[in-house]
Amino acid sequence: MYSGDVPERVSTGVSGLDTILGGGLAAGSLYVVEGSPGTGKTTLALQFLRAGVPRGEAGLYITLSETAAELRTVVASHGWTLEGLDVYELITETSLEPHDRQSVLMPSEIELGETIQRVVEVVEAMNPARVVFDSLSEMRLLAEEPLRYRRQILALKHFFAGRQCTVLLLDDKTSREGDAQLHSIAHGVVSLSQDAQDFGIERRNLRIVKMRGMKFQGGSHDLTLETGGMKVFPRLVASDHHTQFDPRVHSTGTPELDALLGGGLCPGTNTLIIGPSGIGKTTTAVSCMTAALQRGERASYFLFEEGVTTLLSRSAQLGLNLAPAIESGQLQLSQIDPAALSPGEFASRVVEAVRQHKSRFVVIDSFNAYMKAMPDQPHIVLHAHELLTFLNQQGVTTLVLLGQHGLVGESRSDIDLSYLSDVILALRFFENEGRMHSAVTCVKSRVSPHERTIREFQLGPSGVRVGEVLADFEGILSGLPTYRGSTEMLDPPLERGAR
Repeated sequence: MYSGDVPERVSTGVSGLDTILGGGLAAGSLYVVEGSPGTGKTTLALQFLRAGVPRGEAGLYITLSETAAELRTVVASHGWTLEGLDVYELITETSLEPHDRQSVLMPSEIELGETIQRVVEVVEAMNPARVVFDSLSEMRLLAEEPLRYRRQILALKHFFAGRQCTVLLLDDKTSREGDAQLHSIAHGVVSLSQDAQDFGIERRNLRIVKMRGMKFQGGSHDLTLETGGMKVFPRLVASDHHTQFDPRVHSTGTPELDALLGGGLCPGTNTLIIGPSGIGKTTTAVSCMTAALQRGERASYFLFEEGVTTLLSRSAQLGLNLAPAIESGQLQLSQIDPAALSPGEFASRVVEAVRQHKSRFVVIDSFNAYMKAMPDQPHIVLHAHELLTFLNQQGVTTLVLLGQHGLVGESRSDIDLSYLSDVILALRFFENEGRMHSAVTCVKSRVSPHERTIREFQLGPSGVRVGEVLADFEGILSGLPTYRGSTEMLDPPLERGAR
């Protein structure tokens, strides 16, 4: 990627794509938008043309493949109109009549030449600033030979450049995969793709293959197609985001838990809360977040698994009423469907929560469901690394919940996030005198000296309770402890509300 003299930029009209391109497309240049059918080429092209209307830039959609009626159907599906835009069909019903067909010369010699001439005539007549040509596959078939096809594309490029038109050439890639000649001619190439999932919605991505003389953000970027158009979610690069913040430690709201952690939770760090299902990970996170809300901090809670109503009801029963903070806008509680959300879109929502909602406390509940949203599991740790690093550099206090397999005895997780975590808080079940108890310990802390003890843990009407050090037990983390003393246990736990 090269960055020299920055040319005048024109907006693509697509949210996120201008950011990736560093401001938009270079005015007066020719670009290829390629992708298989259904990836969003037409939607992107229409948004590009519509973005020029408020600027007084005439837009022209030249179509060889779709009819004007089909194009209007796409426009209507997004709630748009074609006001301020012109649509020109190169193939009409009359061109299909038998008397219009000739047999003396090769079809490619006549039909391609006529097509190019008609494009030139309509552009000269309408004098547009933005042009979309749909699609190159039809022109490639008319040319038949690669040399003739390349010469015609070069001719179009020089023609449009002389008229200062910004042009998008759409290529559905049905004729061949990866047209290197076309890539070499174009000023830039935007590639769209989609992957069908075994469950959930298909995943669409955008990648900038080439952008001559312009700096851009490389890599694969998630995108969505919905009513209202295309949205692109730029790949999160944590190193691009730094801010100053106060690193002073804040209380979790439970003094004994603060002592276990070496003072509390530090801004700019992420804490991993691990443990089996039902032990109280969510309630612990809500309790810590409630303390942050009481300090006046804004917070965002991303809920993947439990329903919002269930979370609010159960938290209220434990003395953790979140309703006032939600009503005031201090707390942003988001229900996430992992089957309908790409990792890039989720990262975008987290960034928005920090940048726009000004959240200083973020909870991800849980990472197990977030992991299931990943189409390629080998990349999940990289996504998590960028996301957690971004939150740390913004001075956010982050809690990540991770469920483990096995209620008692050995516990394990589907993925190891320990090296990404600044603090690890482990919760375990253990049995004593015919009762199930819970224990908590701080396994790791990069930010402060922490207790290397194991304490009893319990949920009650006032939220989280942490008891004395279980000094007279051995083997608690294994779930099969041996009692060797007289440590006083907490009162029997409530038989409801834990998770």
